[in-house]
Order: sequence, then structure tokens, then C-alpha cells
Amino acid sequence: MTGRTKLQYCYELAFYPPRLNQVWQRLKTGSIPDLDELGRMLDTALLLHQALPSEGFASQRALNRLALYQAKSRAFGTVRFLKNIRRLMGRAPLCQTEVPGHLVRDVGLPRLSHAGLKAG
Repeated sequence: MTGRTKLQYCYELAFYPPRLNQVWQRLKTGSIPDLDELGRMLDTALLLHQALPSEGFASQRALNRLALYQAKSRAFGTVRFLKNIRRLMGRAPLCQTEVPGHLVRDVGLPRLSHAGLKAG
């Protein structure tokens, strides 16, 4: 996976409920080959829910998009879900309280629809 692809995947874990649900299902069945890599991506996904950075971000548009994603994801309980999955994987709690500026990118997510919520 390239750096951009990993960042896209982390944004989907953080803000696109079907992706997080898919990972949860795969974890329950034991079909994830690299748990350490997944753990790092879940760490990044949770970091994306921290306070917005005061400097070092890519653009105002990216910062606005991240804030919108954070606000909309609250309706799905994503932060609690991420924390619970990380805890079950034995990951240490994050001590960072701000999104690292280099993670603030103008990343687009798939359109959320009922079709996207199907298991699989």
C-alpha cells in the first residue's frame, strides 16, 4: 500500500462506518493477516478524531473537510467503536490530543448509502 492509499484507508476507518464494520467482521472471523499493521491504521483513524491542529495542516479546505467528517461521524458512535476495537486488540490508549498536521489532507470518502451498509 502506498502512503496515500494508507491515509485513504485510515480516513475510511475513521469516518466511513461500512469500512469500520467490515474490519470488525474480519477481526471476529480472524481473517486479517497483519494485525500490527491494522493496529497502526486504527491508531491513525482514532488520531483523526482528536482536536484539530493549530498548524502544519495542508490547507484550509482540508481542515474544514476534516472538521465536517468529525462532526458527522458523531452520529455513528465511531470514536467509541474505534476505542473498543483497539482495546480488544491490546493497543495502548493514545496520549496525543491533537490531529498531527500531516494527516490533515483533502481526502474524499465513498458516498454513504444503504447499499454501502450491506455486510460483506
